Amino acid sequence: MATAVPIEVRNLTMAYGEYVVQHDISFTVNRGEIFIIMGGNGCGKSTLMRSLIGLQRPAKGTVLYDGQDFWHVEAAEHERLKRRLGVMFQGGAMWSSLTLAENVALPLGEYTNLSPHLINEIVSFKLALVGLAGFEDFYPAELSGGMRKRAGLARAMALDPEILIIDEPSSGLDPLTARHLDHLILELRQNFGTTIIIITHELASILGIGDNSIFLDVQTRTMIATGNPKQALRSGDPRVRHFLTRGEA
Repeated sequence: MATAVPIEVRNLTMAYGEYVVQHDISFTVNRGEIFIIMGGNGCGKSTLMRSLIGLQRPAKGTVLYDGQDFWHVEAAEHERLKRRLGVMFQGGAMWSSLTLAENVALPLGEYTNLSPHLINEIVSFKLALVGLAGFEDFYPAELSGGMRKRAGLARAMALDPEILIIDEPSSGLDPLTARHLDHLILELRQNFGTTIIIITHELASILGIGDNSIFLDVQTRTMIATGNPKQALRSGDPRVRHFLTRGEA
């Protein structure tokens, strides 16, 4: 039976050799929550993401998915836990030589025994879900930046993940396109109950859709728990408030 807390990170330290990127990172993500991991350039956001999705073993600490220790289970169970995660990498990370349909079909072909006909139906549904119906045969280079991001989101949702981890969804997009993508993320949470972690430094997304958050401080190399970003904007740690009000006169 699933627990109330699908993700728990305890005392995580991330390092490259002797260089510690971040230490003593601890947080929980509740089911159906949009959780923001924020901070400036070089603070370790992407390194933390790599530890959450199985690309980089932390130097110390624990990542738990529904109480299971992600980095200390048997290899088969580790792979099973990874399949519960949908990951949207920055820029979409689409294969340029494949059409959108072929890109979205990749995880379905690798991890399921579904027939090609059923895979095609699922692919069309996922692309329609992100507003890309009719673009199945387009290549990534033929799309705008916002469309590539949405295609990346469709691929991340291909296996109906319980947890969606998104790296810098709004980076490089104009404000209107970024806002449309934020609304799409909110719709996915509302319609499917997906638990979502977003790694970002974009203020509009942080304040617009975040339920809970942590701030990775580049100077102390550890986190500041901030709670709801809107609340942090008013009464949070001064370093977090400074980050959330940057650009203001």
